[in-house]
Parts: sequence; structure tokens; C-alpha cells
Amino acid sequence: MIPQLTMGPIQYHWPAPQWKDFYMRIADEAPVDVVYIGEVICSKRAPFYEPLYEEVADYLKKAGKKVIFSTLAEVMIKHDRKMVSGMTALEDVLVEANDTSALYYLSGKPHTIGPFMNVYNEETLTFLTLNGAEHACFPTELPEASLSVLSRRANHLGITTEVQVYGRIPLALSARCYHARAHGRVKDNCQFVCENDADGMELKTLKGQPFLSVNGIATMSHTCLNLAQEIETLTGMGITHYRLSPHSHDMVKVSKLFRDLLSNKADPASVTEELKKIRPDIPFSNGFFHRTRGYEWLQQRESA
Repeated sequence: MIPQLTMGPIQYHWPAPQWKDFYMRIADEAPVDVVYIGEVICSKRAPFYEPLYEEVADYLKKAGKKVIFSTLAEVMIKHDRKMVSGMTALEDVLVEANDTSALYYLSGKPHTIGPFMNVYNEETLTFLTLNGAEHACFPTELPEASLSVLSRRANHLGITTEVQVYGRIPLALSARCYHARAHGRVKDNCQFVCENDADGMELKTLKGQPFLSVNGIATMSHTCLNLAQEIETLTGMGITHYRLSPHSHDMVKVSKLFRDLLSNKADPASVTEELKKIRPDIPFSNGFFHRTRGYEWLQQRESA
């Protein structure tokens, strides 16, 4: 299968016009094959974007992109559950499940599994496939060995696989909203303060060093995952799809660099150097893949 490049759902709270313009530009200019849309972090944000879903999805499809709708990654209240059940009930729509609550509604229907689902072993992947999953994006914290094992099982099951190769890493979800708390507010009266941080709010250690990013209820890495050096290994183990996680910087250029890499028109070193120029203030990381501390960056050694 020809490697597929995907654009994951926007995880941050952007103004609706910016959200729409992002997807329109992706449709017109980005060489991606699949685009995910939908609110995955906070159901309170959804009303800003839901009126745009149909228009944006149609525009993306006309541009030749496959569109998949992503569900919430955390379902806490009745409103959240209704939001998930409503999305999964849509006709002729492929849905990505990011929380087990979605599996009840998707049982027996073709769907995909998102990176927020804890697919850590072969038995889980088999169960999900038997439930109707035809594709799985594995958690970002999995090391090479685990990805290899899961990829082999996926190939045996006849489903396609995906790995995030660029973007800040979602690490944890909380019942509380960190963004609201940091500004002296409560979750129910947050006044959407998360909109002030297009790529998450920087969290520093007591010594003033950047450590993590806060995005509403989500804790994310400060570093930007970059698996450009590992693409060859991933394709060798059978991974079929490569996900870019949206940020406010030039994601069209990012997508073009990864497309060149997947098409063997560029090498990992040159792609990494170009990626650094796009957002030099955010360091890269690939530690999880190499089974070490996730924030670390292991430079690929030159061939002898």
C-alpha cells in the first residue's frame, strides 16, 4: 500500500474563522490523503465548529481528501455522551473513536480507532477489529518494539495502521480544566480562556524551564514529536498512515516536507532541518519511539 499522509483533528481552541480557514487551506494546498475533523478535547468548544462541519467536510472531499470525524477523548457528563452518540449516528460518515464510550454506538459498524484509545497489545487490537474497527492510530507513547508487534497483528487482521509523526504529544486527560484553573476560573465558567493559546499554554518548572503544555483538560508535551528519522523503520514494519497533528504554524509546508519524505524525494536530515525553521522555539522529541524519556531527541547516526 502507498503510504498515506493524514492530518489529525485540531486539538486546540481556535476562533471559528481560523479553524475553517485552516481546513480550507489544507484542502487547497496540503498533499494529505486523509483529514480528521471534530472536537476531541472539550465538548464546550464544539458549538463553535459544529455549524461548519458539513461545509468543511464537503470542501475537503471535493479536493480529493478522505474525511473522518473524531469523537471526544473523554466523556464525563450526559452532554458529552449525547455528543458522541449524535456523531456516531450520522449516515455515510466514518468515525474515529477516541473513547470507549463510542464503541457501544459503533459496534458492528465500520469505524477507526484514535490515538487516545489504549491499544497496547494484540488482544485489544483483535477485540476492536472484531467490533468493527478497520483502522487504528496507535498511542504516541508506544516504542518501536510494540508498534512492530501491533503492526504484524493488524496485517494479520486485515486492517490499516497509523502513527503520529509530527506535533505535540497528548499525554493525559483530566476531569479538571487546567487552563481555567491557571486563570483563577472554574471549568463551568472558563470563558474559553484556552483560546488565548493557539498551541497550548506553556508550563515551566520551578527553575523556569519549559516542561509541558496545557490545553484545556489535556496535558501535552512541550516538545514537538518528529519521527522523520524513523519513517523508514515504520514503513518497513508495515505502518500505512502517518499523522500530522495541527498547530498554528505552517502545516501546509510541514505536510509537503513529510510527503517528500514518504515519496523518497527528500532525506530525513534535510526534512528535519527544514522543520526546525518553521517553529524554532519548539524543540523536537522522539524518545518514546526509542523506549527512553519521551521528551528526548535522539539524533540519527550517520551511516558508515
